[in-house]
Amino acid sequence: MKILAIIPARGGSKGVPRKNIKLLGNIPLLEYTINAAKASVGLSEIVVSTEDTEIAIAAEVCGYKPPFMRPAELSQDDTASIAVVQHAIDFYERQAVFFDAVCLLQPTTPFRAKGFIDQAILKFTASGADSLVSVLPIPHEYNPHWAFEEDQNGLLKVATGEQNIIPRRQELPKAFHRDGSIYLAKTSVAKAGSFFGNSIAYIESDPLLHVNIDTMQDWEKAERMVHKFNG
Repeated sequence: MKILAIIPARGGSKGVPRKNIKLLGNIPLLEYTINAAKASVGLSEIVVSTEDTEIAIAAEVCGYKPPFMRPAELSQDDTASIAVVQHAIDFYERQAVFFDAVCLLQPTTPFRAKGFIDQAILKFTASGADSLVSVLPIPHEYNPHWAFEEDQNGLLKVATGEQNIIPRRQELPKAFHRDGSIYLAKTSVAKAGSFFGNSIAYIESDPLLHVNIDTMQDWEKAERMVHKFNG
């Protein structure tokens, strides 16, 4: 299976300005994800998608000079990740280079266990699913079967639509949330505008490695993690 890895790294981050090239530990944030992708044997091609010259130079230093610069209109605060992926697919297909699947690797989740990307690829391939996402378990107190939402009368109803709430923690089905580390999808699914399709496989991430950097508090958590990792 030919898989295109896409690392989206725009320059206009707001919560942590210039975070993709900001030093975390002693290397730019972007480099953690590039190194994880580089270590994978299952990825056929790795591309850093950016509109920013400094980020492009940082990627080139790591050995992955972007083959294109992303258009400004696809680098806004409200630009969907799927649009960035579709742009990369289109770039390669216009050169008659085709991939069976795409793998989105976000720099904002910099820490991945060794071999995690290849484990995800193997599970995705074996599953036959349209897509695979990395997840973490939802603690039972936040399980959707125990969550409420407001109805039209301002009263509470079980968020899942069930009439009665599940009474015991042991009876709750497992629930997960996306952790942002890996998205894999068939190229046809991504071109249709989705990371998910009709069937979604999953792989659980290591919770001890999880941080999703959006704010300075997240960045400070990542710095503490790097300090702990480096002992």
